[in-house]
Amino acid sequence: MNYKKYAIGPYNIHIIKTNKFKTIEIKVSFKRLFKKEDITIRNLLSDVLVSTNNDYQTERLYNIQRQQLYSQKIMSSNLLSGKYSLLTFSTIFLNDKYTEKGYNDKSIKFFFDTIFNPNVKENKFNEKVFIEKYNSLKELIETFEENTSSYSLVRLLEEMDKKNIYGVRTTGYIEDLEKIDNENLYKYYESVLKKDIVDIYVIGDVDENDIIEKIKNNFKINTIKKEGISHFIKHDKFRKTIKVKKEQKDVSQSKLLLGFKLDELSSFERQYVTYIYSYILGGSTDSKLFKTVREKNSLCYYISSVGQPLNSIMTIKAGINKNDFKKALSLIKKEVSNMKKGKFSDDDIIKAKITYINSLKELEDNPDSLISLYAGIEY
Repeated sequence: MNYKKYAIGPYNIHIIKTNKFKTIEIKVSFKRLFKKEDITIRNLLSDVLVSTNNDYQTERLYNIQRQQLYSQKIMSSNLLSGKYSLLTFSTIFLNDKYTEKGYNDKSIKFFFDTIFNPNVKENKFNEKVFIEKYNSLKELIETFEENTSSYSLVRLLEEMDKKNIYGVRTTGYIEDLEKIDNENLYKYYESVLKKDIVDIYVIGDVDENDIIEKIKNNFKINTIKKEGISHFIKHDKFRKTIKVKKEQKDVSQSKLLLGFKLDELSSFERQYVTYIYSYILGGSTDSKLFKTVREKNSLCYYISSVGQPLNSIMTIKAGINKNDFKKALSLIKKEVSNMKKGKFSDDDIIKAKITYINSLKELEDNPDSLISLYAGIEY
């Protein structure tokens, strides 16, 4: 496996050359510094673009063409990455070494037409597609609170810091959706092409010069290259006492969540220590939290801890009976305190490191995970 980065005009191309996969994956990332009001419109744009294009103006025709290209996959997403909002478009298609010569060109053109040759007339997206995707997003936003796991995590992050970036509802907000019409969605699309920082990732058994030329021929943006800043979030305020927030909902299982801000992490701590610490505390059935809160005291249905190095936070999540709140919270706080005092063994560290190393090895079997790994180097 070989990784190289190429600076091509207004964007970078990252090529991960490997013969491990029969497919080629291309991921295009448009990123800009986070603004809460951008979340909803980027979600809608993501959905509108990957359903049709100007040559295949209905979802049926668009999907028929995908099938003719050996079931080419085209996906999109809008994610938060520390200080940035990432609007990504991805495609996975069979390398034409295993199909028919020339199909790489066809697949790449079809993918980039999805981005650059959208189903547009008079500076508006196709009205039928716009309305369908608008209504789907509206329903998703309106039903967000029904997913108690996602809702409880967002509420925790909102309460940790009212001005934080990571506590937004990634599905979007109704008040922002109501401000979007077909015309201003298209204007925002144009601003993405002109103003966002662009990176393109390719993984597969490819010839670097050939794939670069194919991308240059199809990736049409006319803008200057923008330089980014670090994705990592640093906190300037830390709470000295625990803040408790309770909400009543008609559900069978209560959620207990704790959030911790992490201060001044080194790059080594972000990349390694955070994961090892979190694994020992609550990352497996051998963890401190699982053994104490679940096994010994039967106070939860599940419990886990997760570190988020980009956001400089760690969260603990547990499903409990509401009557066990005080005791469960007390035991969790005790285990966190024990970790702070160094009450863990060399054996705990060894097990955590083995799991971490195995997870890194597993990344090598998934093209998208490998892209994410190399993308993280850029942060």
